[in-house]
Amino acid sequence: MTQPPTRSHGRLSQSASLKPRELMTDRPRLAKAWCAKVITLFPETFPGVLDASLTGKALQKGIWALETIDLRTFGTGKHRQVDDTPAGGGAGLVLKPDVMGRALDIASQGTPQDRALWPIVYLSPRGKPFTQADAERFSKAPGMTLVCGRFEGLDQRVIDHYGMEEVCVGDAVLTGGEIAAQLVLDATTRLIPGVLGNAESTQEESFSDGLLEHPQYTKPAEWRGHAIPSVLLSGDHGKVAKWRKEQSEALTQERRPDLWAKHVEGKDTD
Repeated sequence: MTQPPTRSHGRLSQSASLKPRELMTDRPRLAKAWCAKVITLFPETFPGVLDASLTGKALQKGIWALETIDLRTFGTGKHRQVDDTPAGGGAGLVLKPDVMGRALDIASQGTPQDRALWPIVYLSPRGKPFTQADAERFSKAPGMTLVCGRFEGLDQRVIDHYGMEEVCVGDAVLTGGEIAAQLVLDATTRLIPGVLGNAESTQEESFSDGLLEHPQYTKPAEWRGHAIPSVLLSGDHGKVAKWRKEQSEALTQERRPDLWAKHVEGKDTD
């Protein structure tokens, strides 16, 4: 009696490859396009939200490029192991240095060794807070490599050896760095020339001058008993600018005293 064929459960068969997978391969890549390389155990989660709206259109046009590197393909043994127990004991697992090192070597091919020209960013809850200044700095480099952490983290020797920059997107622990990487990329790629339709819009946003952005309003002039502040309808650009600055300062003092303290300190040193 012949056995029926086994079911695939709808999964596609894939062969391992050490070559980075360029997303949107049916689209052109402009000469010297800004490039992001992402090392992850879940390459299928990219481009994710980055494929939407203006960043997605810019990705399709080749204004910036995205390559994913599947960490699992560099794993050891029959099951392509990428992690092991922490040295010294403890709960959880740690990403292995030999595995991550091989992935980073592939990602580094053809990229500058100077970290100022090509940052390698490890998304980590213990990293320094990600800021708008970081996004601006990343956007001015030719590209960057992002490492999505998992489990208890990455062997410290890899971080030290490659001069990696640890970045945290908020005071919360995620299951992995994929969401954090997309956040960093979204904030960075929108600053690349040609991604946004109106480049001037980035100059008046929150954090662009160290302050939170002022409130925004649009038509209709009155909605459910709430009216647009009259100064915004006055046509007096000087008064509008003054009102917006005052609102930004008040909001920053109330909601982000840390930013306000830096802002005041900066004004005192001018």
